[in-house]
Amino acid sequence: MGDVLNSDASSTSRSADPAGGIASGRRVGTGPYLDEVTGAAAPHTPVWFMRQAGRSLPEYKKVRAGSTMLEACFDPAMTCEITLQPVRRHGVDAAIFFSDIVIPLAAAGVDIDIVPGTGPVVAEPIRDEAAVAALPELTPDRLEKIEQAVRMVVAELDPQVALIGFAGAPFTLASYLIEGGPSRNHEHTKSLMYSRPDVWNSLMAKLADLTTVFLRAQIDAGVDAVQLFDSWAGALSLRDYRSHVLPHSTRIFADEVISTVPRTHFGVGTGELLGAMAEAGPEVVGVDWRIPLDDAAGRVPGKVLQGNLDPAMLFADRTALDSEVRRIVDEGARAREVGARGHVFNLGHGVLPTTDPGAVTHVVELVHELTGK
Repeated sequence: MGDVLNSDASSTSRSADPAGGIASGRRVGTGPYLDEVTGAAAPHTPVWFMRQAGRSLPEYKKVRAGSTMLEACFDPAMTCEITLQPVRRHGVDAAIFFSDIVIPLAAAGVDIDIVPGTGPVVAEPIRDEAAVAALPELTPDRLEKIEQAVRMVVAELDPQVALIGFAGAPFTLASYLIEGGPSRNHEHTKSLMYSRPDVWNSLMAKLADLTTVFLRAQIDAGVDAVQLFDSWAGALSLRDYRSHVLPHSTRIFADEVISTVPRTHFGVGTGELLGAMAEAGPEVVGVDWRIPLDDAAGRVPGKVLQGNLDPAMLFADRTALDSEVRRIVDEGARAREVGARGHVFNLGHGVLPTTDPGAVTHVVELVHELTGK
């Protein structure tokens, strides 16, 4: 498995192709984000925000007008524009590729829709062995529009601004497929996991393969780093996470292509799972707002931490917001002192749809001001 943290900083945005060269579409450059996550000296604490590409931006709403989420994610020109919008407006140090965690399922041919106000909805939930066996595989030829969109972003993005690709982790994808949509208690998911571990592992293996293909396509097209979202993993106990989830996420991170770029693992409500999530193999571990960064550093020694401003704080007045930003910057510094390899400033989850974009820009400017060297 590749060790990007110990690689030369000038080669962190390279990935190997079969001939030993630079994979098609890859950029050569560094910048604050890549410097921080590979152990180099960044000029300031890098900042980016989950769900920065869209949702709260008026320019996003304008370009998305009249199109569904699935249509937007498979339209390379629209995907490129939405990915670049927060970079232009906020001055963030990394762009997150505009997509959705269920896009690889849709690309594979699963009958799934993203319903406004609800989220992903699966036409026929998968709850037995036959349904798992019938789940279609994702082949690279079905991701041509995704790869095209990545290449378009790469062509326009400042080489000092990293491009992060992403995918949903197998457990979170499984929960949507089994429940048929978002769930509060994940009762069908846990029932299958406990009652039919053979069927569960078969499903998770298929989803790990699908996720690997999706991330590989983004890497081959030019992303500089990747993030694996396990949004619903916080619904699990540590014991169940280790037994039923960790092996499949580990296999994704260990892939020979995926391991050539910096990797981040993130979940919501996963404070008690951080140690196990770090064992999966990422260089960066995302931390939500529920635990302090310096506390998290003790749970995942040697990792770069990402986080962890509460998204709701972006609605507070500037005095309160600035106080929280300063606290997190200070905790990030203390985290380094107790073993963290670095700190990437982010939210503890995604930007909320009604957030004032001005507050987001303000946070970026304040972090850069507070941490500039």
